[in-house]
Amino acid sequence: VQLQASGGGSVQPGGSLRLSCAASGSTFSNNVMGWYRQAPGKQRELVAYIVVNGLTDYAESVKGRFTISRDNAKNTVYLQMNSLKPEDTAVYYCKYSSRGYNYWGQGTQVTVSS
Repeated sequence: VQLQASGGGSVQPGGSLRLSCAASGSTFSNNVMGWYRQAPGKQRELVAYIVVNGLTDYAESVKGRFTISRDNAKNTVYLQMNSLKPEDTAVYYCKYSSRGYNYWGQGTQVTVSS
């Protein structure tokens, strides 16, 4: 499975960004896709995940601001990020999990700064 993430960039506090991650290759119909982030000097942390049936969960720090969604026909997961804060600055990674295997995207930088 290969993952291609896109959509990162720089934005002012309060702004919005939308990340996308497309999975290709030997994908499986039963999977979980999610977003993680890693800020400088910190460990990678879960941001949100979505199961193929639409079940979602979010980190407390992003609840009410971020929305994860997916298009199963396109094997693509999205992360809509609103009301961005400087502490959201990080490299964002998408993850695809199925049948006990985990695959990671290359990461996309999100910078929130005035």
